[in-house]
Amino acid sequence: MQISRIALVAALAASHPAYAQEADTLDLGTLTLEAESDATLLQNGYVAESGRQATRVDTPIRDIPQAISTVGQDQIEDQEPRTLLDALGYTSGTNVTNFGFDSRYDAIYLRGFSAYYDGLFRDGLRQVNGPSAWFQNHPYTFEGVSVLKGPSSSMYGVSGAGGLVNIISKRPKDDAYNELKLTFGTDSRKELAFDFTGTDGRLSYRLTGVARDADTPLPGYSDDLALLAPSFTYQLTDRTKITVLTEYSESTRGGTASYYNPSQGEASDIYVGDPDYNDFVNEQWRVGYELEHEMDNGVTLRQNLRYSEVDADLEFSGIYAAGTGFGRYWGHYLENSENFSVDTYAEGHFSTGAFDHTVVAGFDYTQSSYDAYYGGVGYVSAADTDAVDQPYSNGQEMYQYGVYVHDQLSSGPWTMFLSGRYDWVDMTTFDANQNGTDTSHNGFSGRVGLSYAFNTDLSVYANVSSSFVPTTGLVYDDSSDPNSGRAAEPTRGLQKEVGVKYQLPGTESLVTASLFDIRQEDGVVFQTVDPATFNGLNQVQVPYDLRSRGLEIEGQFNFANGLRVTSAYTYLDMEIEAGSTGTVGNQLSATPHHTASIWGFYEPQSGAFKGFGFGAGLRYVGESYGNDANTYKNDAEVFADLSMSYDFGEVGYDGLSAQINVKNVFDNTDQTCSADYCYRYEGRTATASVSYRF
Repeated sequence: MQISRIALVAALAASHPAYAQEADTLDLGTLTLEAESDATLLQNGYVAESGRQATRVDTPIRDIPQAISTVGQDQIEDQEPRTLLDALGYTSGTNVTNFGFDSRYDAIYLRGFSAYYDGLFRDGLRQVNGPSAWFQNHPYTFEGVSVLKGPSSSMYGVSGAGGLVNIISKRPKDDAYNELKLTFGTDSRKELAFDFTGTDGRLSYRLTGVARDADTPLPGYSDDLALLAPSFTYQLTDRTKITVLTEYSESTRGGTASYYNPSQGEASDIYVGDPDYNDFVNEQWRVGYELEHEMDNGVTLRQNLRYSEVDADLEFSGIYAAGTGFGRYWGHYLENSENFSVDTYAEGHFSTGAFDHTVVAGFDYTQSSYDAYYGGVGYVSAADTDAVDQPYSNGQEMYQYGVYVHDQLSSGPWTMFLSGRYDWVDMTTFDANQNGTDTSHNGFSGRVGLSYAFNTDLSVYANVSSSFVPTTGLVYDDSSDPNSGRAAEPTRGLQKEVGVKYQLPGTESLVTASLFDIRQEDGVVFQTVDPATFNGLNQVQVPYDLRSRGLEIEGQFNFANGLRVTSAYTYLDMEIEAGSTGTVGNQLSATPHHTASIWGFYEPQSGAFKGFGFGAGLRYVGESYGNDANTYKNDAEVFADLSMSYDFGEVGYDGLSAQINVKNVFDNTDQTCSADYCYRYEGRTATASVSYRF
């Protein structure tokens, strides 16, 4: 959003007569009002320049010997994603389409591995999700998303072999920024959003909010939201500051997102949900702080802390073949999840001979728990099921401690990362009688990375890194036997990666190409089971060893003519090395060999179309198998997205703009199958918004 500096000078002239004689002729160009704070992630258009997301210290992304993808504020604003899945749709190595349309959960896969339980972080602290009580991340509340590819446990502790997603919350800005935004769209979508930030002496503040009333193409499946996210930064002294980040939201989405599968590998057009019993109410809140103190000796101390809670109330339904028609069942599932995390570390700088060191050493602690209440499905009526007080069904408590050290060495064109960490995890798993079973795991994870800069535009890198994840819940050695459930062994992964990072000469850009090989042992995947045998459950965890090998190429570009582009290609070979009978040597289901995407947004700098913005994107998802037995395939799919905006500042209405976004332009509602169950894509949606920044 651009605001004419002529208007700014006119305002000065009104309060300072000395400016009045020059106000009619002085043009200082344009003043850009931007939402991002650049506090922990420095971004310029579509290009991320540096951040703390990979090393906990501000580091140029080009110097980090690891593949990192970043979705910044400008891309978020151009594409208008409704969910975190939408925001990552144009990112290499990321699969967000495994379950078709299901806005209830951020079910993200990185390099073929699931990341939704052990790979979601917010502001550097882990978000621990329960089985259904997941913390929802609303795009309007964050200013960027960084995806760290491959094992990152050496810095962030418990996280998966494919990598992690770190969401950067909006923070107070030093410069005043205010926005009001009104959005309408298909499926009766109505939304009001606001974002206010400014500074008063030592105090900077920000207040972000969303109120939304919306339906979806699925009957009775709503998309309502009420959210408020206050934050403030207080400069206690010249060397000490604290930033407090909070959020409260209540959302109502659908409890059922699936279609009836009449046979293996087929999703019918019959939606299985009951429109009159289809609410998934998710109430969540978080409060935390980031404390930073610079000592006289150059050492910086930081502590990040957060407490969060999610209450999930899920009404769901399903159908089953009964004679010549269908029978219906209903279920009511309740879950509460609580998380507390604190991370304390020191950053120091020193030199030894030819090497400059940036060292980080710290300790973190996470306590998480969930309690679930579920007594199985009912076959009488929705009202009868809803009237039953659901009994306690299961729960878990987890305590995780970790110590870590990271040394970032540089000498001339060379940069080396040496990272090591040790974690201790204690878990107690409760059955329906609230009898607890204790398990303890501990493990080391590390990283060695090296990069070499040939010049200011080109660098090469290599790394070896490992991951450590205790698996929550039960795994079933026999997916046909509900009595085969047991506590899982911790999952361990090892990656070898080489890559190139390149900036096109004379441009603002970053191109990353990487080759990787990841082996994961004692992993788990979800497998479809008979719900009649497993008391209404459709899927359970089963143990798998996996090997992921592939190539990723990704580029972000800001061109001087007003064009911004992001593009990506991924080749992925995801082999099952140990798993269910008949799966060894096969490809993991819903994991395509080839995916590709390109998105561009163009704002003409002169001429008749100045003030307009035009965006278009294509996403390609290649063929994949619908089950781990590899007996049938998912077809390749293409999705198209469009956007158009207009800045009314060009006709004298500074700060006012309008934008239209259309997702899935070709209205693709094809099926996709994962773990032998088939889902459908949402189809075409459109929104129109008007915003005012001042």
